[in-house]
Amino acid sequence: MTDTHFHGAMRWPLPAGIQPQAGWANRYFLDTEFTGFRQCQLLSLALEGENGHQFYGERTDFDPALCSDFVRAAVLPQLGQFEGRAMPFAELREALRAWLMAVPGDSGPVLCYDYETDLNLLRFPLGAPLPRGWRIENIAGTRSPERRAAYYARHGGEHHALHDARANAYACAG
Repeated sequence: MTDTHFHGAMRWPLPAGIQPQAGWANRYFLDTEFTGFRQCQLLSLALEGENGHQFYGERTDFDPALCSDFVRAAVLPQLGQFEGRAMPFAELREALRAWLMAVPGDSGPVLCYDYETDLNLLRFPLGAPLPRGWRIENIAGTRSPERRAAYYARHGGEHHALHDARANAYACAG
């Protein structure tokens, strides 16, 4: 897998009629951005699949007063890069649920995360367990720090949920 796989055209929906086969790339790398550690409110959420399918959404109805100084400086300026991906929480919830349900459960999809808060912030909009067939894997100790740093050196975007999810996928691909 090359890093260009993670920097290509944006593809949000899963194509209709996917027929998973043995060896189908089934890991999806999760990342979120949020207002801060004291009063944590979701800002954005991304899932980057090894197969190139991805989900990205930004929440428009968060409370800016809850944002930490770090979030104001590093995260908020990066929001709004992708047209049509900013929405109120209720719409983000429905889009996320629909996207996850479209992933074939019999392909054995794996939700990869590196930080417990990301996992909790995914569970909140779902309001239910992951769809049938999904497994969860903590990748914090298995990704290559060198490959992750190389992704950011080439593409930038650190502290943006989609770029961070892509960096994690790239760091686990080597």
